[in-house]
Amino acid sequence: MPVFLCFIDGVGLGADDPAVNPLVLARMPALRSLLGGRPLVRGAVPWTAPGLKVVATDPRLDVPGLPQSATGQTTIFTGTNAAQAIGRHLYAYPTPNLRAILEVHSIFKQVKALGRRGTFLNAFGPQFFTWVAEGQPLHPDRRYRPSASTLAALAAGVEAFRSVEQLQAGEAVAFDIDHTVMRERGYALPMLDPAEAGRRAARIAGDHDFALYEHFLTDKAGHARDMAEAIRVLERLDAFLGGLLEALPPDVLLVITSDHGNIEDLSVKSHTLNDVATILKGPGAEAAAERIRSLTDITPAIIAAITHADGVA
Repeated sequence: MPVFLCFIDGVGLGADDPAVNPLVLARMPALRSLLGGRPLVRGAVPWTAPGLKVVATDPRLDVPGLPQSATGQTTIFTGTNAAQAIGRHLYAYPTPNLRAILEVHSIFKQVKALGRRGTFLNAFGPQFFTWVAEGQPLHPDRRYRPSASTLAALAAGVEAFRSVEQLQAGEAVAFDIDHTVMRERGYALPMLDPAEAGRRAARIAGDHDFALYEHFLTDKAGHARDMAEAIRVLERLDAFLGGLLEALPPDVLLVITSDHGNIEDLSVKSHTLNDVATILKGPGAEAAAERIRSLTDITPAIIAAITHADGVA
């Protein structure tokens, strides 16, 4: 069956405390509809409804210290415990050791090996495609540093990526959903209704066996510790999710997860030790949820779901 993975950076299961947790204050009807009307807080998970499972997922990976993006995302997109592999949690961008894990075990590469089609819904600018054409050089000035998600998709070939031209044509989705930040960066794009962006994502995903969308402004808002901005980011994301849920084909399994906590506790600037939620909606949600205890289980659960139609458990 087809799978849509919606990766949302830096969203953990925090306290039901409006003083520090914007997930309690933000108007998020789409997300709350997946949680029996409750906000995404520690007490709302686990949750079960027909065709829907929400499970707590461990981002700590049995390694001391605060979970971080490079190792957490490498783990999500490969099924390999990246923090254990390098002996620590690593923030931001993958090192050569993590790049090697992504090259070998990438979820995109696993999907391709099955003879299936995978795509990365986020739009990439011309500088990315130039960097790929140049052989993916490691610039000493760090001019281009690929994320774990980018490296995972590259392991399956550049055909997994979408351009700004495709974004303009309605065949990709921006990392900021409605083009606010893209326009600030000089892209000549019209503003887009977030719900329409979600419907667009659903339409594209329906034509593939695996689709990934990544949203990282939640993590950025958490580090800024700005409650008003965090609420704006979350409400825009929720409108996107509303459009996605409305238009996603019924045969697609939706998986929503995160790499570590952050935005759920604005009393601290750092990441948190909180579990994250993995939300599974659609055919195979129950079976996939049974497999998931930590970030290491996301890729295996997705691959099992994709191959289920062929009788592979």
